[in-house]
Amino acid sequence: MKVSRIVLVVGASLALGAAMLAPAAASSTSAASPASAGSHPRIDCSNGRFACTEVQDPEQAFGEDVYVGHDEPSVLFYSNQPGSGNRMRYQLHLPSDPPANPIAGRSYNFQLQVTEWFGMAMCDTQSFPEQVSNCSPDSDSNIVDPAKSPDHPGAAYMEMQFYPPGYVLWPPGASCSATQWCAALTIDSLSLDPVTGKSNNKACLNSVGIEPVNFAFITKNGRPQGPPAPVNATAATLTPNPKRDLFMSSGDDIQVTMHDTAHGLRVVLEDKTSGENGFMTASAFNGFGQVKFAPGASTCSNIPYDFHPMYSTSTPQTRVPWAAHSYNVAYDDEIGHFDYCTKIDQEGGSCVGREGAAGDREPADADDVACFSPALSTLVDVTGCYGTNTGFDGVSYLNLWPDGNTNLHPTPSFFSSALTGSDYSQNYPRVGFESDVPRITATDSGGSCDRDTGQGCTRVPRTDDGPLAKFYPYFSTGQSSAGCRWTIGRDVPGFTTNDYGKVRQYGPLLRLAYTEGNGVHLRYNDYRNIIDNPCKAS
Repeated sequence: MKVSRIVLVVGASLALGAAMLAPAAASSTSAASPASAGSHPRIDCSNGRFACTEVQDPEQAFGEDVYVGHDEPSVLFYSNQPGSGNRMRYQLHLPSDPPANPIAGRSYNFQLQVTEWFGMAMCDTQSFPEQVSNCSPDSDSNIVDPAKSPDHPGAAYMEMQFYPPGYVLWPPGASCSATQWCAALTIDSLSLDPVTGKSNNKACLNSVGIEPVNFAFITKNGRPQGPPAPVNATAATLTPNPKRDLFMSSGDDIQVTMHDTAHGLRVVLEDKTSGENGFMTASAFNGFGQVKFAPGASTCSNIPYDFHPMYSTSTPQTRVPWAAHSYNVAYDDEIGHFDYCTKIDQEGGSCVGREGAAGDREPADADDVACFSPALSTLVDVTGCYGTNTGFDGVSYLNLWPDGNTNLHPTPSFFSSALTGSDYSQNYPRVGFESDVPRITATDSGGSCDRDTGQGCTRVPRTDDGPLAKFYPYFSTGQSSAGCRWTIGRDVPGFTTNDYGKVRQYGPLLRLAYTEGNGVHLRYNDYRNIIDNPCKAS
């Protein structure tokens, strides 16, 4: 481990991360603590920060001149069984990386996937669509079709995120260690009323943004190291602490359990390989909180809040009405957040040289931002950019995914289907493959996909040079020693038994209804294909 580099990053991270995070300032943790309109430590979703949930209408939320998009191929889990929307368990096998010296054709987890996560819809009465004041936790009474009424309870989305090692430390990077993984419970809300078009007050927009994020690393004692609530967040909230956080090694087997409690959702990670455990409860006691929606106010206030799951079941109707994806219970791999660069203007700045892997380099463009030199890497000495790769020519879009060649490529990340029930033994009968490529290649974001008509939409995104991306990852299943498992990337020799048509698995365009003014806007934001769960027997 390069200790000198780690010290440098921790000491300078908030200053270096202008492209990724707002700079730090002290903040109160009182029950109704106001945040000034000045600088404040936060996850800034307006610049494509990877920890954020994808919104369906970025222009309305962030403005016409800001591109926000995350490429998120997903597997959705469906069940009509009560409790399937708020109580589930997964098994996750963390992948390993090849040798740390970068050579042509070699790839790493931090280049392919900036995070992989398990998600769930949550109640948040201060979040979009701001039409009703209540949300009944763990209840399908919250199902409201936006095509019929805007009166959906306020919704947030929880992502239980895992971060790969080896590159720049949090913040402004996405690694917690040179060699070990870490994880965080994140909950995204949207401070927007789609009927009136009003967003939150200027103080809130300046301090926590229109898409505020509750954030807490998973710790060994279940207590966050800084206030998770976005209004109260401090530098400690977003800085990993190896003495307190649960760090996990590549190749470890992790049991992920999520269930509601009297005071909010609890996530428990059990490292079956090391024997260490970590957990976090999204409770007011732990410092989680809502951002009060008060468009006419002059200050930004925190409301201590226990975040509970929104629904009882997990069906295509149990969605977050402001998200681009249709999901509730889901696994997601967030890709498209790394590209090589030959020269940067400053740490955390832009690429001013050439972008792309060796043999396929071209002049840098506007998506080559949040760039860092090898001096800030914890292990792998490469110069690269974390910005959302709107050119679709970064490492995620090359055929560098796990293929059994562990000298050049990572090993696969394996995960089980979700299990629910009182003893976590009940299967989810159906699954959906879903990709939000239509949203991130939309004409209003500079792409070719007309989300109103479906014209120009493609399952594989087009590069900024015109042709389709060289590769797009897909899900496959196979049998491991622990039973049926999923992985994403490409066919893995010795494992893959079914790849469901590769990229064709994402199916046809999906038309979803969204509240807009006094009416409804129908949009194609995703491809989706629902099938019987091939792993429902394991």
